[in-house]
Amino acid sequence: MKLRRRVSSRRLRDAARGLLAVVAALACLPALAAGPACAPRNWPLWESWASRYVQDDGRVLESSMQQNHSTSEGQAYNMLFALVANDPQRFDHLWRWTTANMLGSDLATRLPGWLWGQGKDGQWQLQDANSASDADLWMAYALLEAARAWQRPDYRKDALRLLATIQARMVADLPGLGKMVLPGPEGFVQRNILWTLNPSYLPLPVLRRLAKEQPAGPWKQVADNTVKMIRDASPKGYVADWIGYRMTASQAGRFVVDPAKGDVGSYDAIRVYLWAGMTPPRDAGFAPLHAALAGMGQATAASGVPPEKVLATSGAIEGKAPFGFSAALVPYFTAKGDARMAEQMRRGAQAGIDAAFAAAGQRADMLYYNIMLSLFGLGWAEQRYQFRDDGTLKLSWERSCARAVLR
Repeated sequence: MKLRRRVSSRRLRDAARGLLAVVAALACLPALAAGPACAPRNWPLWESWASRYVQDDGRVLESSMQQNHSTSEGQAYNMLFALVANDPQRFDHLWRWTTANMLGSDLATRLPGWLWGQGKDGQWQLQDANSASDADLWMAYALLEAARAWQRPDYRKDALRLLATIQARMVADLPGLGKMVLPGPEGFVQRNILWTLNPSYLPLPVLRRLAKEQPAGPWKQVADNTVKMIRDASPKGYVADWIGYRMTASQAGRFVVDPAKGDVGSYDAIRVYLWAGMTPPRDAGFAPLHAALAGMGQATAASGVPPEKVLATSGAIEGKAPFGFSAALVPYFTAKGDARMAEQMRRGAQAGIDAAFAAAGQRADMLYYNIMLSLFGLGWAEQRYQFRDDGTLKLSWERSCARAVLR
């Protein structure tokens, strides 16, 4: 009887270990465990980019204007695209490289330094430890959504630690306005009376997702104030790359032209129209955003291509933008119900993509920027991903993977 009990206990322990191993494998790699239905999605543009410029170790190449440098923005965007493509291995490599090299493996107290690469001394290391809040917010967002979609609680834990540091170091309480996220921890406050803000750093769907995760946090107020900023600072239907907020009394202030950066709207600001286009129509910010940003639609429809630069206060426009701007405006025109202009932008973007990859000697930094905008805009238009009202992602592969796992 003792022998039989010992054998039974051993079998039970072995069975339990086997079950735990299966559960762990499914939790860590559900896309692979579920079979072909959950394999990485076929996304030609992403694969064309990633196969050339995302190293096997997870470093994104040429995301900086400086040669041999990488940025936290590039890491964050590519994490999101790996999630959209249902590529958990590449996502994990991107995040692990970022934590090791831009965070110094210290997620508890540090934010990612925005610039890493080869210095003048020949050393490969962090070149600027100041953080960029847009990259940090997108990283936290991608981690939260990867945790949800791939059942990876470790990613959620990382996201919450990152958000805690963002709140501690970059969320400011502006007089007469309330909570806002600064572009970085250092260099954006002058004598506690003037703050520099970047509207393209604050996509409304991302803020909605953070508010869902942390209802008691600052994110809903930041989202409301982002809409107010864009509305108040865009008198001619265009938004600037950078916007100032000046204190006018102890508990009052107003949005102003940033005295250092001016009212030019260009390579940063184009993302504001992109984020507005991807914002769900039922979002409270959807209508005021599109009303405030109407000038871009009018100017682009009149000339057939987006302007490269605008002056937010006068409405003056200049130049013809590269193809990434057209890709960014596909969701914008789709949201406005202008299918003709959305298709025109899509065709222009696709022609630019084809030419850019085919051209010998293409400047990689410009390729990076244009392809990132194209992955965002065209990926959304192809319904590879959409944002739900609460900011969570509606992923093209998620439903089929759920069915495969259940089988």
